[in-house]
Amino acid sequence: MASDERVRNGTREFHERGYCVLRNHFDPSLIEASRSAFWPRLLAYLSAGPEANRGPYRHFVPLPFQLPCFAPQIFFDPDVLSIVRSLMDDRIVADQWGCDVPVLGSEYQAWHVDYQRPLFPEEPDLLLPPYAVVVSFGLVRITAERGPLQIAEGTHRMTRADAHAAIKNGTVPLTAVTLEVGDVLLRHPWALHRGTPNTTEVPRALATIRYVRRWYADGSRDVQAIPAEVWETLDPEQQRMMRFPAKA
Repeated sequence: MASDERVRNGTREFHERGYCVLRNHFDPSLIEASRSAFWPRLLAYLSAGPEANRGPYRHFVPLPFQLPCFAPQIFFDPDVLSIVRSLMDDRIVADQWGCDVPVLGSEYQAWHVDYQRPLFPEEPDLLLPPYAVVVSFGLVRITAERGPLQIAEGTHRMTRADAHAAIKNGTVPLTAVTLEVGDVLLRHPWALHRGTPNTTEVPRALATIRYVRRWYADGSRDVQAIPAEVWETLDPEQQRMMRFPAKA
């Protein structure tokens, strides 16, 4: 599919369903290099027996800004950024870089959205244009057995009460989004979703970048600092997009 057509279709599907998937988009060799660099660290983390921080047998792990685990080609992919900018504006910044990892024993999460507090607490159900977009890709294949995200389509355009009622009544599609290596999921964080059980021995490592409008900040997840030697490899426009702490 031509790049312009992919961007148009992705933007339309995002508005309609609350998410879109760009199939076979990232170079699998970039993903493999990132996975190989991160995997020993992830296995060491899990072997240490940390307390699950996203529900039973579910972990969130900040990803390091070390090449090749961090790949600028992924962070600054032109098609992904075109869709994200069309959904928000040209002054977006990236402010989260981490990995959600359910392991064997994980269960269905409760349906939820991805914000800690509404932008306007006095109007929690006020429907607004997106001011955050979540971009995810699997470091491994995200199969049905490995616990893919399940998304309640269209609930980003509903009040929370109506969205939960639609799920209960079966009036919205509930889609488990499986991903091949190289597929990219762009998701509206206000679409109700939940993690499903990982019934395999393979940690389901779903890497995630969050892009937000420049004025928005919530600090809802831990992030690692960008080393100076990595920061210096980025051009000025890329540096302006990175809202992360720097490490000397």
